[in-house]
Amino acid sequence: MGFVVALDGPAGSGKGTVTKKVAEILNLVNIDTGAMYRCVALECIYNNILPTEIDKIEKVLEKIDIKLEKKEGKQIVLLNGKDVTKEIRTPKVDDVVAKFAAIKQIRDKITPMQQQMGKNSDIIMEGRDIGTVVFPNADVKIFLDCSIEERANRRYKQNLEKGIQETYEEVLESIKQRHILETQREIAPLKQADDAIYVDSTNLTIEEVVEKIVKIIKEKRS
Repeated sequence: MGFVVALDGPAGSGKGTVTKKVAEILNLVNIDTGAMYRCVALECIYNNILPTEIDKIEKVLEKIDIKLEKKEGKQIVLLNGKDVTKEIRTPKVDDVVAKFAAIKQIRDKITPMQQQMGKNSDIIMEGRDIGTVVFPNADVKIFLDCSIEERANRRYKQNLEKGIQETYEEVLESIKQRHILETQREIAPLKQADDAIYVDSTNLTIEEVVEKIVKIIKEKRS
């Protein structure tokens, strides 16, 4: 087993950006588990499959192929051979991903894929249940949190940069609904592992959060 850093936290807490930067500084392989669930959700959208249609979802899971690859220094996400890096981050996926991610059959498919990734490499893996379910014995566990208003503010600004037209109020409502779904679902709910180190990013810059997390990992590694 490689050296494993598990980084959990809610949507909009800065996990994705922080994980990328920490991975670069410490030469760890960055694995975005949310992208994997987003791929399943997108494939179901393509096929007009609802989260309640479990039989149809199981058929999708039999054939789905998800790859996270590096291209020109950036991570790209391939769904059945197609680059969907940008498409999985659109509001149509944002609105349904939490519902699909709560489905047992989908988690049963994705979790072993994630565990396999940690067997041969030194990794930093971000998600909702990495420290509690995927890697309960991770070398370092971090729970990155943030106020719900600041999370909505960050997501709203990201959307503007991508040309996605959504009001701050719409983004805030979407994040609130997703938070309820993720923290109250029966299977692998979002929660802080007992031995995770809590980091609140509400009033910190990305650089300050990265510095803090790099320090935590270095101390544990030595």
